[in-house]
Amino acid sequence: MPERLAEMLLDLWTPLIILWITLPPCIYMAPMNQSQVLMSGSPLELNRGWVWNQMFVLEEFSGPEPILVGRLHTDLDPGSKKIKYILSGDGAGTIFQINDITGDIHAIKRLDREEKAEYTLTAQAVDWETNKPLEPPSEFIIKVQDINDNAPEFLNGPYHATVPEMSILGTSVTNVTATDADDPVYGNSAKLVYSILEGQPYFSIEPETAIIKTALPNMDREAKEEYLVVIQAKDMGGHSGGLSGTTTLTVTLTDVNDNPPKFAQSLYHFSVPEDVVLGTAIGRVKANDQDIGENAQSSYDIIDGDGTALFEITSDAQAQDGIIRLRKPLDFETKKSYTLKVEAANVHIDPRFSGRGPFKDTATVKIVVEDADEPPVFSSPTYLLEVHENAALNSVIGQVTARDPDITSSPIRFSIDRHTDLERQFNINADDGKITLATPLDRELSVWHNITIIATEIRNHSQISRVPVAIKVLDVNDNAPEFASEYEAFLCENGKPGQVIQTVSAMDKDDPKNGHYFLYSLLPEMVNNPNFTIKKNEDNSLSILAKHNGFNRQKQEVYLLPIVISDSGNPPLSSTSTLTIRVCGCSSDGVVQSCNVEAYVLPIGLSMGALIAILACIILLLVIVVLFVTLRRHKNEPLIIKDDEDVRENIIRYDDEGGGEEDTEAFDIATLQNPDGINGFLPRKDIKPDLQFMPRQGLAPVPNGVDVDEFINVRLHEADNDPTAPPYDSIQIYGYEGRGSVAGSLSSLESTTSDSDQNFDYLSDWGPRFKRLGELYSVGESDKET
Repeated sequence: MPERLAEMLLDLWTPLIILWITLPPCIYMAPMNQSQVLMSGSPLELNRGWVWNQMFVLEEFSGPEPILVGRLHTDLDPGSKKIKYILSGDGAGTIFQINDITGDIHAIKRLDREEKAEYTLTAQAVDWETNKPLEPPSEFIIKVQDINDNAPEFLNGPYHATVPEMSILGTSVTNVTATDADDPVYGNSAKLVYSILEGQPYFSIEPETAIIKTALPNMDREAKEEYLVVIQAKDMGGHSGGLSGTTTLTVTLTDVNDNPPKFAQSLYHFSVPEDVVLGTAIGRVKANDQDIGENAQSSYDIIDGDGTALFEITSDAQAQDGIIRLRKPLDFETKKSYTLKVEAANVHIDPRFSGRGPFKDTATVKIVVEDADEPPVFSSPTYLLEVHENAALNSVIGQVTARDPDITSSPIRFSIDRHTDLERQFNINADDGKITLATPLDRELSVWHNITIIATEIRNHSQISRVPVAIKVLDVNDNAPEFASEYEAFLCENGKPGQVIQTVSAMDKDDPKNGHYFLYSLLPEMVNNPNFTIKKNEDNSLSILAKHNGFNRQKQEVYLLPIVISDSGNPPLSSTSTLTIRVCGCSSDGVVQSCNVEAYVLPIGLSMGALIAILACIILLLVIVVLFVTLRRHKNEPLIIKDDEDVRENIIRYDDEGGGEEDTEAFDIATLQNPDGINGFLPRKDIKPDLQFMPRQGLAPVPNGVDVDEFINVRLHEADNDPTAPPYDSIQIYGYEGRGSVAGSLSSLESTTSDSDQNFDYLSDWGPRFKRLGELYSVGESDKET
């Protein structure tokens, strides 16, 4: 077939070839495709003997022999085979091969347009022998011609789309797109047509635009929520023989509010104890809605019933139910049951579906109140009582009452919470609740007293109630008025008659209803006071005025003016307060300068206070000087004389080695051995005595049976009465072992010079403590004998 087609094309092009040969010398290119030869349609181009056109070759052609693409020829070739054709460029030698003698171009490999659509090559004619170019090289193009070898593909599939339920017919859902790798320009290889293989009759698709639309109206999500649509794309315009590809589209119907809420039951029953706490949930009701999300949200209300004031209903957004709660206290003895009518209505209503009816529903709720043992109930939530501060003890201030609301009606016992009445100023009758006064009251100390009364059921002590009681103490006129503060008036010697010396005011701890009104007067015996007078002011204060001038502080420095102050109480009370008026020296403009008589006798510019301060400083300096001198003198007389010749301890030190027990010439051994060797006074060497201490007469020799305790007490008495002893403790050391011991002295000082006279067997008779010592000495003696 390809060879037959090539022959037909050669027959078609033969007249043109003959025409080109008759033209001036040039090279021409004859396209010779075995399947189809297409010219570019542009005018023939003459360029140094070359005539160019595009060449075409079919893709995917796989024959037993290379495909002839075309032929190159030049009019400079006389046919003597002296011209050689050279091909270079894209694929030259690897994909395309040229016959250097005939100029035929063949494709030696299978081509794919989707990989490379065209190749640019360069042709040149050269001398066969010298390889010298006969013409300049020129470029030409070989285009790969497309065939339908690629099926359509949905690159973004599978697809997902949503559309609201109850949509009208033809509502757009989504659109899909398929691609074809074939050439869209050449033929129908890339012309696609879309169709639905699965998903009808619910959806349809536009064949060319691939827009998917609803094919049925009012699809209900509650009936079916998800649909699977299979879409096909076919090339070649959908004709037979075309290639196709498929994809899937999942369409989900979104919810709209097209369903009203509906209670699961028309009647609900609940029971609640009468003592339940306010706000407690009594029960739940729920209206189901087939919609989802916000379209299923419902609000609950109580629209009718005999308990609308006692109960309320709230909506639980998550559980989508209504919670009935208690708003006010219940009383089983008053009413034992209630009936409510509750309504559930959609919150979000779609006006498109309002014609389907009301999106709400109602149900009946019956609530039964159960009896419970309730605490006592006071007749008032609070009590306010009043009592005068002069009320008698045990007088009744007021009364509280309480009752048991239960049918059994238990008796009530009253008491005061003593944490609110720590001073125990009030008492209460446990049976009738009358509050009496236990201690006197004083309004000036405390106006209000707040106590708490406790009511307890006698039959059940766990049932108690509390009520606050406020007791206000009423005022009585029990305090006399007095000066508001301590006043001290100053009168100038050069003052004028009628001059106001001082303005005073009074105060009263009482609190009359109409306010305070004070009356001021002088004592009866001082009504005709020659020096001062008083004047009542409108602001309830009093002014003191001087009757004359010429006051002299040398004659009288201070005047005392008693003033009687009375209140307007019933009965009125009064007190006398004394105003001290001091005569002072003043400047010409009335400024007080000095009020002391000593100012006349003291030096100019030096007052009595200044003199006292100077005298105190002088005395302080003298005391400091005396102390300093005393301390210096005390330092010059130390208690212990520091003398290099003083022996500070009763210890005699030797630098030579003694002669042992037989050496008795160094010191008197008898002194250490026996106190009987002390025949006289031993002078103390730790201090230097200030007084000459007369040595006492030596103690008489003491018999061998002397008492060591008596000896030590004597020495202690001497040390305590010694005036030359230092003012600190002194340790007396005695080298005496005593004769009172049954064992006698163990000292080696009394040992004889002969060791043979020693017998230590008696040590074994002294007890277990000396037994070991006796054995040691006995062993020593036996060794010597041996």
